[in-house]
Amino acid sequence: MPNLEHPAYPAATLLQLESLVPCRESQVSMLLSIFGERQQFSVPSIFIYGHTSSGKTYVMQNLLNTLQLPHVFVNCMEYFTSRLLLEEILTRLQSSSSEPEQTSRARCDSFNDFVRLFKQAVESRELQDQTLYIVLDRAEQLREMEANILPAFLRLQELTDGNVTVVLLSEIVWELFRPSTGCFEPFTLYFPDYSIGHLQKILSQNHPPEYSTDFYSAYINILLGVFYMVCRDLKELQHLAVLNFSKYCEPVVRGEANECDTRKLWKNIEPHLKKAMQTVYLREISSSQWERLQHDDGEAGQLKGLSAHTHVELPYYSKFLLIAAYLASYNPVRTDKRFFLKHHGKIRKTNFMKKREKTSNHLLGPKPFPLDRLLAILYSIVDNRVAPTANIFSQITSLVTLQLLSVVGHNDQLDGPKYKCIVSLDFIRAIARTVNFDIIKYLYDFL
Repeated sequence: MPNLEHPAYPAATLLQLESLVPCRESQVSMLLSIFGERQQFSVPSIFIYGHTSSGKTYVMQNLLNTLQLPHVFVNCMEYFTSRLLLEEILTRLQSSSSEPEQTSRARCDSFNDFVRLFKQAVESRELQDQTLYIVLDRAEQLREMEANILPAFLRLQELTDGNVTVVLLSEIVWELFRPSTGCFEPFTLYFPDYSIGHLQKILSQNHPPEYSTDFYSAYINILLGVFYMVCRDLKELQHLAVLNFSKYCEPVVRGEANECDTRKLWKNIEPHLKKAMQTVYLREISSSQWERLQHDDGEAGQLKGLSAHTHVELPYYSKFLLIAAYLASYNPVRTDKRFFLKHHGKIRKTNFMKKREKTSNHLLGPKPFPLDRLLAILYSIVDNRVAPTANIFSQITSLVTLQLLSVVGHNDQLDGPKYKCIVSLDFIRAIARTVNFDIIKYLYDFL
């Protein structure tokens, strides 16, 4: 028996809508009762709120498109000023007009102009006899605009004397919107987070056709068992499900197990899911790079580096500064010519590579280096030309503040400051990977 019922819409349309928005039947049913029939006046404004990935935008888009209700959908993050927002609403409203000369972008300097042009656009589309819905996604951006914008949108039905409903979608509660001077109170509707049962049902719908539904549902159950405590974002879970499914299927593809052998499948996928937990919400590496890492069984150092890098995010040139500092700390000075000069001439092997000398430089620890050596290495490893501006020197200071570099000696030294790089090899490899720099090729210990 269908959960959605409304006398104004065909049962087949409601059944299609129900299949598109699983686990949101109660919210859609509430919205249908508020909307009423096409020609009926609805409430002037609706405020829908809930956490990220709770289905607010997705439900509204599918509801309005499936029922073919006239609407304008605008993201306030893209149109971040009141003028851009008002002009975009008018442009989208006029673009569906039958008169081609009205498709040019309307100029709107104030909300009074918006109301006047809005009435003209509604008349040109002959929408006077049905409700027009204006949906403002990421509506929290309205708080950054002029003080009259939010109250005016909430009373747009009154100002235009027309059948229009404004729907605000936000991740924060209405109490943080309400102006101190007061305003028209919208109808509020809360979208709760998806439960683990809801996530199981939604994710299981995307199963590949070559595998059975039960097999894919078992995989989703394992995935949620690992990730649900740290991640409840539906989009991120969908990404993880697609990324790791090929690894889950490997024993079945190789003929080592069948689809019902859950224990073998779990033992195969468990270490890879634990590795994937270290990159949840991060996009340091692409999906293809992550799959290659899984295919090569990865390296312990790479995973440690990724987990360490989750604690800091650096600007582009700061990453190269840190790489240059690491090379200066762990490479002998005499090797700079070999690593960083294109035409360094012949260097005798007997002098350059002594029998590993006594110990590795990494075991001895970082050595201090002067500022001019750091900058010389930086200019060698960065592709484009970098001017020694105050911005570069301020980034060195920031690296010291973050305790990634340390200053050696006193500030009153006449020969200039000296630094040491105090990050680990795993950390610097993770940093270098984000800028596609192979640091191992430039380290003397790994020759």
